[in-house]
Amino acid sequence: MASFDIFDTIEQLRSTGEAFCVATVLRTADATSAKAGGKAAITKDGRILGHLGGACVQRAVQRSAQEALAIGAPRMIRVKPSEKVVNMTDPDGVQTFKSGCPSGGTVDLLVEPYQHAPRLVIFGELQIAIALAAHGVLAGFRVCVTKGAEIDADVRRFTPETIAEIGIDMRDFVVVASQGSGDATALKAALETDAMRVSMVASRRKADMLTDKLVAQGMDPARAAQLKSPAGLDIQAIDPHEIALSIMAEIVQWRNRDKTREASDDEKRA
Repeated sequence: MASFDIFDTIEQLRSTGEAFCVATVLRTADATSAKAGGKAAITKDGRILGHLGGACVQRAVQRSAQEALAIGAPRMIRVKPSEKVVNMTDPDGVQTFKSGCPSGGTVDLLVEPYQHAPRLVIFGELQIAIALAAHGVLAGFRVCVTKGAEIDADVRRFTPETIAEIGIDMRDFVVVASQGSGDATALKAALETDAMRVSMVASRRKADMLTDKLVAQGMDPARAAQLKSPAGLDIQAIDPHEIALSIMAEIVQWRNRDKTREASDDEKRA
């Protein structure tokens, strides 16, 4: 049997593109099967790859991993015997979990999420789309752009027909910047993704006309209503690079606002 290497496991998980967490045992007290320095990876579906201790520790880590992935920030937790837990947060600010395991030990752990950067998916081949792709690369997004857009950067190419292959999720951002070239097809494909934020470089009137047609064809009106148009913040942008900058600024604002809201919701649940 091949020996287990946590760092090889982490690298394999990174290559899949899926989010996961790494948990590290920081400190132990009294009798416990966990040892300081022990590490494990926790997959998105809750599997623990590695050794952290008994079932009580594992349950706490699984819950904390889900919370860490939701807010995109690390969590420090403490698992200790039920009779020693006074509050669910210790005086030093560490979240506590009750342990009913017979060992009776206390374990401190750091749970760190690993998530790839959100995707910025751009429909379009003209100047605004090209400029936005360049801004997205500089801002650290995983950029996907329509085949045919001439951008000197390492980005993923797609067509409206192959959009499903990208695996877009709620954290990603989709911008329709087709500007008269296959607008209806691009918008339909964009709104059929799981992305929470979809915007379009078009007047509100044009966007309404296109979404009305999509609703008439069977699209959920609530989903169509989520479209933001015109895309971008109102900075009086004129040329393509300025328009792209206004769109990028709005996306960054959305991303940071979502992180703040998720963190606030997590604090309320704690």
